[in-house]
Amino acid sequence: MHRFSQIDVFTHEFLLGNPVAVIHDADDLTAEQMAAVARWTNLSETTFLLRPTEPGADYRLRIFTPGNELPFAGHPTLGSARAWLDAGGTPADSDQLVQQCAAGLIPIRHVRGRLAFAAPALLRSGPVSAEDLDRIARGLRIDLADVVASQWVDNGPGWVGILLKDANSVLGLAPDLPALTGFNVGVIGPYPDGSECAFEVRAFVPRSGIGEDPVTGSLNASLAQWLIGSGRAPAEYTASQGTHLQRRGRIHVQQTDGTTWVGGDTVSGVTGTIAL
Repeated sequence: MHRFSQIDVFTHEFLLGNPVAVIHDADDLTAEQMAAVARWTNLSETTFLLRPTEPGADYRLRIFTPGNELPFAGHPTLGSARAWLDAGGTPADSDQLVQQCAAGLIPIRHVRGRLAFAAPALLRSGPVSAEDLDRIARGLRIDLADVVASQWVDNGPGWVGILLKDANSVLGLAPDLPALTGFNVGVIGPYPDGSECAFEVRAFVPRSGIGEDPVTGSLNASLAQWLIGSGRAPAEYTASQGTHLQRRGRIHVQQTDGTTWVGGDTVSGVTGTIAL
């Protein structure tokens, strides 16, 4: 038996964010068992808390989608940190905790009352080839002229970022998901000045075995690095995601001293044990 938690992330109200299943004290489980649990939960990600193996880490995390293992993902990072703390975890540093994962050591701290992770460096950036952009536009069922800007923004899951002219264009997308096979695509568009949120975001992830992810920390981290770095977004803003899926995700971004912090509220929705 293992302790089991399900945390709703990027929401202060249960059922409106993105859930992550967390299996505690999972050092005795094999990768095959972890993959089987992830297929069974059928959530966008299931995580496994393990003893750290690197100096400076408070715990180690493995992250699985129903289709594959990821080196890093954002909402599982925040949800797993919340689950670890709720289970009595005490970080070595009172100012922050440190997660070890395949992408390295990820600092997590409280920013304005919310857990926030430091965005990892991009593994791939730069322009999207004309051939890839044409395939993505056809998969999104939009004209190339509708794409304001595009960029590889991969921090682990393989993201391609697509900027559209406004939030309504993002909400109106009805993609051909099979046509996007081979890509994980994040689409973002701005709301008018003075709106509650600065941007609307959607994440289409056929590579990970799901269609559309409700609220996506890794994508928002990499989009923020791209858009703030290129002057298309302010150094601090709130993004909305999940609207099309009847969720109300809110992602709080703040870039200070060259570090991009991505934060959100977390709600513990399910606790118990799982028989493995």
